[in-house]
Amino acid sequence: MGRKLTLRAADGFQFGAYRADPAGEPRGWVVVVQEIFGVNSHIRSVCDRLADAGYVALAPQIFDRLQPDFECGYSPDEIANAREFIPKLDWAKVMLDTRVAIDALKPEGPVAVMGFCLGGSVAYLAATQVPGLAAAVCYYGGQIIQHIDKKPLAPVQMHFGAHDAHIPLSDIEIMRQKQPSAKIYVYEKAGHGFHCDERGSYEPESAKLAWKRSLDFLAEAFGNTARPMEAPTVKTPATPIAKQGAAKRKAKAKPKKAKAAKRAKARPKKKAKAKKKAKAKKKAVKKSKRKATKKGRKKRR
Repeated sequence: MGRKLTLRAADGFQFGAYRADPAGEPRGWVVVVQEIFGVNSHIRSVCDRLADAGYVALAPQIFDRLQPDFECGYSPDEIANAREFIPKLDWAKVMLDTRVAIDALKPEGPVAVMGFCLGGSVAYLAATQVPGLAAAVCYYGGQIIQHIDKKPLAPVQMHFGAHDAHIPLSDIEIMRQKQPSAKIYVYEKAGHGFHCDERGSYEPESAKLAWKRSLDFLAEAFGNTARPMEAPTVKTPATPIAKQGAAKRKAKAKPKKAKAAKRAKARPKKKAKAKKKAKAKKKAVKKSKRKATKKGRKKRR
């Protein structure tokens, strides 16, 4: 569904991105920020699902400064290799490249940010740094706690697993206290990475509910309260049965209309006839009176 493209940062650095567009008129624009596994099949599928829901989705490859086009899966070796990028990250450059993606979509309409794991933390930071964002959706961002004192400039929604080994419940409680306006959800059956259906930690029930909440949140942020995206209303032609019913009703109505029209047509004639009859009667009465008067005169003579 999507396509690869190239973005250019303010410092001249070029990096890749994946973009997915909806079939119809966009309901909004969303920058999707990757996990440490790059813009892999999972992140691309998130973009595709957002496009299916009516949103333009753009996922910047924020690891391109470290290793261009890096992506991997979730085997133990791949996870260990991906984690080696974490201490090498230049957060200022990560935010710069995320902002480039946001700015790339801004000419088209209002933009929200959605991130997973590393991207969840980036999404929260973007909400605190980038004016004019429509919303930020943060899935299990482990670094959010370090920036929780920074007030978001946009509505924020967060999703965490109750059994996340990387994010203790005590951290989530602090987040609730420090940012009471943020919508924070904890899923009792879930651990870290519960939304990714390619990982062993995938928890389908929690993932389904979190995704629904995310779409509802985006719809509210963009002012599109209807869910899911609705196709344009098309007038459905009548079925043969419906046509038969309509024909019968028309046939029944026709004699009634014809009789009514006939009566309406006959009314002026009846009125004219009655008027003529009354006139003739009046004339006859006058004539009778004249005769009676003449007879009376003859008798007196």
